Amino acid sequence: MGLFNNLFGKKLPVETPLDKVQDTVSSAKEVIKTDIQKEVNMSNKVKFIIDGKECTAEKGMMLVDAAAENGVYIPVLCHMKGMIPAGSCRVCTCKINGRNMAGCTTPVDEGMKIENDTPELTELRKTIVEVLFVEGNHFCPACEKSGNCELQALGYKYQMMVPRFPYSFPPKAVEAGAGKIYLDRNRCIMCKKCIRTVHVDGKNVFAFRGRGAHLEINIDKTLAAKLTDKQAQEAMDVCPVGSILRKEKGFDEPIGTRKYDKHQIGSEIEKVS
Repeated sequence: MGLFNNLFGKKLPVETPLDKVQDTVSSAKEVIKTDIQKEVNMSNKVKFIIDGKECTAEKGMMLVDAAAENGVYIPVLCHMKGMIPAGSCRVCTCKINGRNMAGCTTPVDEGMKIENDTPELTELRKTIVEVLFVEGNHFCPACEKSGNCELQALGYKYQMMVPRFPYSFPPKAVEAGAGKIYLDRNRCIMCKKCIRTVHVDGKNVFAFRGRGAHLEINIDKTLAAKLTDKQAQEAMDVCPVGSILRKEKGFDEPIGTRKYDKHQIGSEIEKVS
């Protein structure tokens, strides 16, 4: 009975029924389990600094996710929480301990010092956004993703006007014969989100084809034909631009009421701080 005395500070009556003793034992186990879990969680926590703000997160968490949990927005185009990082777009570049590194592929560690909101990084990110615009046919007024496009939203965030680089995109094939999906390669930014998330029968519907300047997204028409309406919509939603569109659906949400029409990208994270 010593365990109960230590946990609850009083003795159980001798005549206590067995079921009550078992309940007490179960409660004691839960208390011990909770305390141990708290200690484990605390041991897994690390402290780091972003632009002078002290933050805390689980050790090993990717910087962009850890920053978001602490109310700090780091822009991303290719990153998805819970998925293996791609490190494709580099728009999440931060200065970490004095070096420029991708925030989506860098895990946080104790004492890490991060610069995220500086004129240098703002200019770098703006440059990346401009390059993505001139490498693809992003004609926003005629695109179904206008207002829901993450690349467009970053263009507004970084106040991009006329790109400083010449337009250099070659015409690429448009795939319109793949079931419920319409694929416009001219708008693709090679983020790999569709490759990592859209599956049918355990197989990738999308994949890279070619190398170097000829690299492009390919779609398996046989698998794409099996996509349900919900899966086709999810494929459209996961694309950060207007490269993947669902057929027979357009402008059902009026321009002016869409996700980024009234609120700047990242504002939902910044409100946490």
